[in-house]
Amino acid sequence: MKGAAVRPGLEVFLADPPAWARGRRLGLLCHQASVDRRLRHARDLVAAALPGALRCLFSPQHGLYAEKQDNMVESPDRVDPVLGIPVFSLYGATREPLPEQLAHIDLLLVDLQDVGCRVYTYAWTLLLAMQAAARAGVAVAVLDRPNPVGGVHVEGNRLADDCRSFVGMSPIPMRHGLTLGELARYFAAGAAAGVELHVVPTAGWRRRMDFPATGLAWVWPSPNMPTLETARVYPGQVALEGTNLSEGRGTTRPFEVFGAPFVEPRRVAEALEGRLPPGVVLREQYFEPTFHKWRGETCGGFQLHVTDPEAFRPLRTTLVLLSVLWRLYPGEAAWREPPYEYETERLPIDLILGDRRLRAAVEAGADLRDFDALLSGDEADFTRERAARLLYPG
Repeated sequence: MKGAAVRPGLEVFLADPPAWARGRRLGLLCHQASVDRRLRHARDLVAAALPGALRCLFSPQHGLYAEKQDNMVESPDRVDPVLGIPVFSLYGATREPLPEQLAHIDLLLVDLQDVGCRVYTYAWTLLLAMQAAARAGVAVAVLDRPNPVGGVHVEGNRLADDCRSFVGMSPIPMRHGLTLGELARYFAAGAAAGVELHVVPTAGWRRRMDFPATGLAWVWPSPNMPTLETARVYPGQVALEGTNLSEGRGTTRPFEVFGAPFVEPRRVAEALEGRLPPGVVLREQYFEPTFHKWRGETCGGFQLHVTDPEAFRPLRTTLVLLSVLWRLYPGEAAWREPPYEYETERLPIDLILGDRRLRAAVEAGADLRDFDALLSGDEADFTRERAARLLYPG
């Protein structure tokens, strides 16, 4: 399917702006990955196609140009130097559009590249924007993009109520298999009911389509999501943010590389023999992070090489890894303490995994069968529930 004629929702929208968009004052929630197939930015394309209609921009976590490296590194409001219009940060003094900001517009266009994982905050920026727009009487239109890790597989527990935070605000699994437009439809049927929602689908995308087959370029949507390979492992390896293990920040392969000074790769590899799900190979790796955890120290660990994206189960893989590491290194492997994404009391790992039972299972030395038992019921339940929100075949 290489080279298939896939056009992002941005291009579909601009080719023939719908009647519901004409004559309205527009805002645009976007970042540096909001581009067409020729890598032209949505800001410039919308401004050119609808002269005078674009009144302001909104930026998510990591900033308009994906320049902010870490969690809780905020972006200020600013003025766009090209168009001379306001840029309102939704990861700064506020994480939702304020009434006075929405007063500039009648319709909020949302063009964000998501990565198909509950912990990635762009979904929650969308939800908060939809809720604020509903209160203000402003419409929302999602210019959809492919889910880079596919639209078929669902993996993970549904978010527990006591684990809600800015990395999880709705009871969806870690890997939900939805596009951002489909998530918007899910939100509009529940947590954001009452919003005037439009979704402009991606043309030509199919649920089983691997991202390289779309013909679209990968533009990193955040600084530590540099490649498609990063996105593949992220729905599991993001859990390492809740530990004292390096998740590879400060290297050229964040989330693909992980470890710590106390980790002995050969010993870990022996303990993992026959325990991991299929579709991935762990290669022994030593590295020195240039920033973040264990900066300047030599870490032993691994690089994850996904050999079969269809078979690979990132969350189960990382849960088994953590279970083995907690058994091998008691007193050295540890959970990270708060704060994390503006939460100052609850453990980050509970917010990330979305259910305290998973942390307890890791601490108890659970194996793959135990994690299957914890996850499979929620996966089947959400797969049934999401069916009514799907936009794409396959």
